[in-house]
Amino acid sequence: MTLNSSRRSFLKGAAAAGAVLVVGLRNDGALAAASGETASFNPFVKIDGEGNVTAIVKHFEKGQGPATGLPTLIAEEIGLRMDQIDYEFAPSDPGVYNNLAFGQFQGTGGSTAMANSWMQYRQAGAAVREMLISAAASEWRVDPADIKIEEGIVKTDANAAPIAAFVSSAALLDAPAEPRLKDPSEFQLIGNETVRRKDSAIKGNGQAMYAMDLHLPNQMVAVIKRPESRGGLAVSFDDTASKGVKGFVNATILPNKAGVAVYAENTWAAIQAREMLDVKWDMSAAETRSSDDIKAEIMAALDAEPTYNVNKADRAAVSAAIDGASTVLEKTFYFPLLAHAPMEPLNCTIEQTAEGNIVLHDGCQIPTGPHMAYQEIFNLPADKIQINTMLAGGSFGRRATPDADYQVEAALAFVVTDRSRPVKLIWTREDDIRSGYYRPAFGHKVRVGLNDVGKIVGWQHQIAGQSIIKGTAFESMMVHDGVDHSSVEGVADSPYDIPGMAVGLTDTPKATSVLWWRSVGHTHTAYVMEVMMDLAAKAAGTDPVAFRLAHLADDTNADQSRKADVLKLVAEKAGWGNAPEGRVQGIAVHKSFGSYAAQVVEVSGDLSSGIKIEKVTCAVDCGIAVNPDIVKAQMEGGIGYGLGHAMRDQITLTGGAVDQFNFPDYEPLRIGDIGRIDVHIVPSAEAPTGVGEPGTPPAAPALANALAKVSGELVTTLPMAEYGVAFA
Repeated sequence: MTLNSSRRSFLKGAAAAGAVLVVGLRNDGALAAASGETASFNPFVKIDGEGNVTAIVKHFEKGQGPATGLPTLIAEEIGLRMDQIDYEFAPSDPGVYNNLAFGQFQGTGGSTAMANSWMQYRQAGAAVREMLISAAASEWRVDPADIKIEEGIVKTDANAAPIAAFVSSAALLDAPAEPRLKDPSEFQLIGNETVRRKDSAIKGNGQAMYAMDLHLPNQMVAVIKRPESRGGLAVSFDDTASKGVKGFVNATILPNKAGVAVYAENTWAAIQAREMLDVKWDMSAAETRSSDDIKAEIMAALDAEPTYNVNKADRAAVSAAIDGASTVLEKTFYFPLLAHAPMEPLNCTIEQTAEGNIVLHDGCQIPTGPHMAYQEIFNLPADKIQINTMLAGGSFGRRATPDADYQVEAALAFVVTDRSRPVKLIWTREDDIRSGYYRPAFGHKVRVGLNDVGKIVGWQHQIAGQSIIKGTAFESMMVHDGVDHSSVEGVADSPYDIPGMAVGLTDTPKATSVLWWRSVGHTHTAYVMEVMMDLAAKAAGTDPVAFRLAHLADDTNADQSRKADVLKLVAEKAGWGNAPEGRVQGIAVHKSFGSYAAQVVEVSGDLSSGIKIEKVTCAVDCGIAVNPDIVKAQMEGGIGYGLGHAMRDQITLTGGAVDQFNFPDYEPLRIGDIGRIDVHIVPSAEAPTGVGEPGTPPAAPALANALAKVSGELVTTLPMAEYGVAFA
């Protein structure tokens, strides 16, 4: 074999240096290719004449890994090393870059980034491979079947050349309609545990550019003075004292009167000037209820007939079955409001170009939202709006509001200026915790009947809380027959074999602005399901693992068998039933976002001296693990997020105003709170499913089930600290 690095090949490559091959999908899902930077479709991959390969990542990167995972799919199919592919974020264009799980929305969420991109990016990469091979076959006059691409080199037994040598000729070809995808047995990168994140280095050395790092020439910083309680409106203000702050520019009431924008030359001046601003508010329509009032409304709803019979069950028959059972268990649960509290506070920057276009620089989770809102606010066509997606320092759902709340607020703060200076809107963490969006509070009331051999014969489950989806653009997709799916997921679709199950739902009155929070409804439904399963196992005198497996016994049911498999694996890896001296274990398993996760939490200590979480063992089945290292990191993060909030966090209201303000009184999980986390991935040939959220739901119930062994009581009101549980 001869490496074609000859002068002839060099000259050919140099001549082609200006060529660009782009491959992607059209609106109808068909593959398409073009030569040049512009195309009638938006590409998923492009290769320039130098052979530089770039993956166009349609999902934003908040730490969950699409900037590594999606390039991996393309590199795998073309035949590249990971260091031979770079990435850039896609422009805002739901016509092509829509999330297949969201309909006509471009966005990231619901643990869908890999699941909905799996085939698209592989197809694009495979198309590129076939086009390069076809071009090489024509040049070398050989059968395409005799050509392969390895580590960026196109080769036969007798020839070899870098892919750059064929970019210009490949760019003239039509994209294959159905390129051959690699068989999993051929994978070199997918599932390879040695593939590291592409963004680790820049995040480690400080080169990574988050939206907060952006500083445009001549920009102003804006912060918003908001009312203490949601619903208050600004009437007037006095900025006399603010004018004494060096760097203060001016202040103005937002067009929607929801607050007063304070502009300054820098963040510190803006915050200081805001502190000195005297605002008169109209609070006549503001929220006045306390969190105790809201809780009372929710718990009262549980005692009434539910508004919706979610699974159309014969409620009378279920009730009769439970009444006639050998053992009847009944418990009521309450889950408080929770804040997202991402590490990077919310921010974005907006500017107007000389051509009159509006540009938003943002760690943007759902670009379609602000894109559509900006067309109305600025009265501009879609192609005059540009969104520059940047890295985001966490979200947990907070950056994905259906009403594009903070991006709209930035636009309102910008549109009232003369637009000559870019405006960077900053929410401090206090702003977000006191005036943001929250996981809604929920209550559950459950009755379970067991027969004389310890099998469940009836399960009556009432759920009450504020709907997240109703009134949003997602209502038509996620609300059916009046039921907000996000309120009941994890119960209504539980894989457990439970005969006579009746699920009821009541939407309670709006209490505050609510939003999906990492794992959404599963954050409370998994807790109730898994704590009740442990309680039922205890009543049946059966080991909790064996009891669950008895209700997951149908081998022909993929949901049951995959859930049973992760349960068995975690029990084996955790040494279930053989905890070290002085420790006890709790277990939970749950399916969410298409994935199955089981966890064993091992604790020591007692309620008087404090509980220490010594170890968490996790087993997950998420289909093909494209990047096992990222999957493990996601499980670890999800576990920590779920445990930390269950241990001690809640948002409370006094007279409609949020009591908490920052990490001192809304404390995230600390690294010393968990001794160790072990994650085990179930080998799978199934298509990838979610990993960003499934780690969270089983964590808190597994901890609760361990605590029940320590104290003899179930924690039915969260957070656990409020229930009297101290953590060491």
